Amino acid sequence: MPPFSIPRLRVLIGAACAAGMVATAAQAQTAGELRDSLDPNGGRRPAVPRNDTGFVSMRQGPVVIPTPPTPPPSVRGQSPAAAAAPPRRRPPAEDDPFAPTGVRVGAFTLRPAIEVSGGYDSNPGQVEGGGGSSMLVVAPELTAQSDWERHALGVDIRGTYTAYREFPDLDRPDLTGTVTGRIDVTSRTWIDLEGRAHVATEDPGSPDLPADVAKLPLYTRFGGTAGVAHRFNRLEVALKGSVDRTEYQDSELTDGTTVSNADRNYEQYGTQIRGSYDLMPGVAPFVEVGLDRREHDLPVDAFGLQRDSQGVSARAGSSFALGGKLTGEASAGYLARRYEDPTLQDLRGFLFDASLVWTATPLTTVRLTGKTTVDETTQPGVSGILRRDVALQVDHAFRRWLVGTVRLGYGIDDYQGDGREDRRYEIAGGLTYKLNRSMQLKGELRHVFRHSNVPGNDYTANIALVGLRLQR
Repeated sequence: MPPFSIPRLRVLIGAACAAGMVATAAQAQTAGELRDSLDPNGGRRPAVPRNDTGFVSMRQGPVVIPTPPTPPPSVRGQSPAAAAAPPRRRPPAEDDPFAPTGVRVGAFTLRPAIEVSGGYDSNPGQVEGGGGSSMLVVAPELTAQSDWERHALGVDIRGTYTAYREFPDLDRPDLTGTVTGRIDVTSRTWIDLEGRAHVATEDPGSPDLPADVAKLPLYTRFGGTAGVAHRFNRLEVALKGSVDRTEYQDSELTDGTTVSNADRNYEQYGTQIRGSYDLMPGVAPFVEVGLDRREHDLPVDAFGLQRDSQGVSARAGSSFALGGKLTGEASAGYLARRYEDPTLQDLRGFLFDASLVWTATPLTTVRLTGKTTVDETTQPGVSGILRRDVALQVDHAFRRWLVGTVRLGYGIDDYQGDGREDRRYEIAGGLTYKLNRSMQLKGELRHVFRHSNVPGNDYTANIALVGLRLQR
């Protein structure tokens, strides 16, 4: 029989197991205290993401104590709140910090302005050897534009009144008003509408004025246009019709009598069709054909001539919108007008129309304008006056608040029927000092002259103006 019995052996084994468990617990507690002193997480095991197989890895790398990041030089020395705030962004520079802000009225933005200028005109009568006079010019204007999501409506009213101290009979008002509208029928179809009016005086050098006129007679032109346009992918087709009326005030003579100008009153009816194609981004060539008829209130004028006529014109050109560098359109063509009176020859000639703006640099802008018109006349044997005008203007900003302007102008008045031709020239320079958004100081020097192939119709004038512009 062994020295120890079975019961004693069981007691010894149980005591040994208990001692081992106590030793293991003590060792684990010591290791935990050491880990707590080194682990900033307080001894808690970080969450271990599970993999796709569902196996959880209990392997951990060495304990790493994170180091706070060093603040960038731009925020060193700042408070923690200032360092944590996002950096401020500089607001973008305005295109023109002196542009008018406008007045908000409902869905419209109104931009009123007025210019008052004083100066001297060496020949306000525009006659050979004419005398000079001091002058005052008042020029108000108002523009308004809607900002609707669909459709559009715009108003443009501009006027001038020129008063001469030494020659009050040459005082000249000039007022032009235009209202334009667009009705968006669909995304590809729209209706264009326009109403217009122009009130002015006869030109002082006009051959249609009586020699002994006491003051310049007024004339009024007013009318409207309605048209529809549709876009077929890159092709755009527009058709429009127009009606205009011109009325002349009776001429008042120096002896107190008046001369009727009723034979100069007429109405014009016209229609135009235009097709354009987007050849490339910003370039859209077009072709336009127009027909019109002029009907006078009186069947014959003071010289017994029938002035009613029909005209046809055709022109081709292109519109431009090249990334803000070149905008506008230019065209050339030909026109012909036939008169009812067989003694009046047909009026024919080339057309040139342009309205282009080229932004050469952020400080320099070049503008080219051209216009061709056919004016009525009462001169015996003269069918009409074909007028062509072209002007080139360069604006340069020496500073954003100081802008210089140079303008060159050239015009031809072709009196078809008697061979008379007048050539008009203009050279002008100006300076604009922008005090703020609402106030500008302006100065201008202008030299104009006319040379005619008919003796006695030449003239030269020098004009100087200094003024103030107020705008909103």
